[in-house]
Amino acid sequence: MAIIRSVIRGVGGYLPRRVMTNADLARLVDTSDEWIVERTGIHQRHIAEDDELTSDLGIAASRQALVRSGIDPVDIDLIVCATATPDRTFPATAVRIQAGLGITKGAAFDVQAVCSGFIYGLAIADNFIKAGQSKRALVVGAETFSRILDWKDRGTCVLFGDGAGALVLKAEDGERGILATKLHADGRHGDMLYVDGGPSTTGTVGKLRMKGREVFRHAVVNLADVLTEVLAEAGLDSAEVDWVVPHQANSRILDATARKLGLDPAKVVVTVDKHANTSAASIPLALDIAVRDGRIKPGQHVMMAGVGGGFTWGSVLARLT
Repeated sequence: MAIIRSVIRGVGGYLPRRVMTNADLARLVDTSDEWIVERTGIHQRHIAEDDELTSDLGIAASRQALVRSGIDPVDIDLIVCATATPDRTFPATAVRIQAGLGITKGAAFDVQAVCSGFIYGLAIADNFIKAGQSKRALVVGAETFSRILDWKDRGTCVLFGDGAGALVLKAEDGERGILATKLHADGRHGDMLYVDGGPSTTGTVGKLRMKGREVFRHAVVNLADVLTEVLAEAGLDSAEVDWVVPHQANSRILDATARKLGLDPAKVVVTVDKHANTSAASIPLALDIAVRDGRIKPGQHVMMAGVGGGFTWGSVLARLT
């Protein structure tokens, strides 16, 4: 009996034109290039223009992914958009992306799991495809985190940037595609990384707040654990993994996670130095870079993983086609 899998047919990414360097930040807040690089590995980030919405970024990334997939947008029957910075409280940003792409059929909705949102979105789309409810899905991670930053808080404003990434999935039978997914959440830690506002609490958007040391500790442990879990689910050994594309939080978390798992750091795709933390957009953006520069090739096993506020965390293991 044929096994239907979600095959990755196209990847796309988009970064706003405006680049903010560490030197630029040093003119806004008490920090320096040396301080930021030492603690995070970040050298620059992209910032959306005032008239650029999260959906605009998502549409641009989606168009790239669709062109590379060879699939006509009108054939997409599911859009899942992972974002913590939607255009509006409602309607969903996914619906606005759908309209921007000229798609009028199927389902479209948002997923909010912050920095692990893209992993959640991939897992959801994969299950839709395995259940036979979708044939061609578009999964988008898009963020304008610059809108919710406190630009006077040097502990957080230096960490984040804006961007979007997208994947096109197609139902096919065979040995390639998404092999395993694992998702987790633990709401007891919701006060470690959060936004101090919202329609039901203050009626305002609010700003991002974070307890950095606690987040770092949980991130390393949770990422290492879920990567181990998804390997076991797929029946693979870590030596069989060609690439790890993790959420790009900061370089210290990436290094510590690789050490904990005994992974070769050369197998870890790193873009945090140029993009900073783009939340739900970071994994597809990093995947897009590594596919386009030729590092990631057809037939290779790729693990993706992220951890975000909530806490939420998860991983997806795929064999590319």
